Amino acid sequence: MTHTPGNERAEQATRISATPWYRQLYVQVLVAIVIGIVLGWRWPDLATDMEPIGTTFITAMKMLIGPIVFLTIIGGIAGVADLKKVGRTGIKALTYFQVGTIVALLTGLVAINIFRLGDGVHADPSTLKTSGDASQYIETGEHQHWWEFLTNIVPDSFFGPFVEGNVLQVIFLAVVFGIAIKLVGKTGEPITAAVGRLTEVVFKVLSFIMKAAPLGAFGAMSYAIGKFGLSTLTSLGSLIVLFYVTSALFVVLVLGGLLALYVRLNIFQLFRYFKEEFWLILGTSTAEPALPGLMRKLHFMGAERSTVGLVVPTGYSFNLDGAAIYLSLATLYIAQATDTTLSLGQQLGLLAVMLLTSKGAAGVAGGGFIALTATLSTVGSVPAAGIMLIFGIDKFMSECRALVNFFGNAVATLVVAKWENGLDLERARAVLAGKAGDAPLTVEDTAENADKADAEAEHDQQPSAVRTPAGQTAEVAP
Repeated sequence: MTHTPGNERAEQATRISATPWYRQLYVQVLVAIVIGIVLGWRWPDLATDMEPIGTTFITAMKMLIGPIVFLTIIGGIAGVADLKKVGRTGIKALTYFQVGTIVALLTGLVAINIFRLGDGVHADPSTLKTSGDASQYIETGEHQHWWEFLTNIVPDSFFGPFVEGNVLQVIFLAVVFGIAIKLVGKTGEPITAAVGRLTEVVFKVLSFIMKAAPLGAFGAMSYAIGKFGLSTLTSLGSLIVLFYVTSALFVVLVLGGLLALYVRLNIFQLFRYFKEEFWLILGTSTAEPALPGLMRKLHFMGAERSTVGLVVPTGYSFNLDGAAIYLSLATLYIAQATDTTLSLGQQLGLLAVMLLTSKGAAGVAGGGFIALTATLSTVGSVPAAGIMLIFGIDKFMSECRALVNFFGNAVATLVVAKWENGLDLERARAVLAGKAGDAPLTVEDTAENADKADAEAEHDQQPSAVRTPAGQTAEVAP
């Protein structure tokens, strides 16, 4: 029996859609989150002992982030016919990142200036004592300079960024090696082929680890609720609610509006398409485990591999919309709570500093607090010790930061791809509407299914060879 690409798509769609609901990864993660919340609420001592389960899963995912970023960027650059396109894509992406960060920072500033939740707290900075992780973050932030994110791009050694998990340095190495492989011509072709094969192996390892995602979400959520307690949510509940509402409005109105007006896609369909990644991020409080799935699904939608491979990893360091909203909102809240008066000019000055410091601690543990402290230390008018006012609720805000960062990078990639004429819009609409033949990719299926889609797409673009009556070979356009 002959299997055409269309038949294979239909068979695959039937196979995936026939999967029982209880075997869907996002359902398992959602159930694990609920169980973790109940455990943390009812048995907090036992729940805090679940921390190693969550941290081990996240550590296993971080282990693969560096190799995935390195290999996908090299493969994307080496596979582009014109290196000028790589540079053009990079410049457009960085331009979008800066504009997006400014809008996110302004969104946070406007929200906290309207509601002014810090007024009436009257906290005395001299009585705020720092301890534990907060003390370490403050110390690191006070020695963090706004220009360090530029100088720290260059690593001390080749393997150092992979060991330390410094994604920004991995991106630097990947871009340099990708360009070098492209410039050496035929000599680099075997390396390019090897990179492609190695990428398949790494994604297969990823699929193994992703099967443990429900356990990771359970451990992380159990620990968070058991350690900090649901009462923490009520102590500064108004600030948490303001952050969540502001972030939701930013995603729906700003990102959704841009996606609708420029790319002509629906943000709510995008939410549904990335539902597996949504629950994974919500459970683990970090967007890193969802990075591979984001890249594979965007490429499956019709975005060029080179654009996805360059924009997404770079965006994870430079395009942090959720962190930007949090940074501006938290800074002004601390100023209001400590009775520090800031004029409009001073607030705009803070925004300029935050535009740089928000990039300085990307991918670092406690990066939000390090960036916040670096901002306060640089300006000097708002006491850095004021971060203790919000340290207790940070864990419950990290999920929202990660989700906004994730969807911000999804939209950024689609915008840059459309800007570069590298987005198959018809396919993107079909995928988001669930009418593309293949079912929307799940996290654990991304490696296998996306590779099949890539192979079919490449096959469809190649001329077909047929035999003429005379026995000669002729090429027939698809």
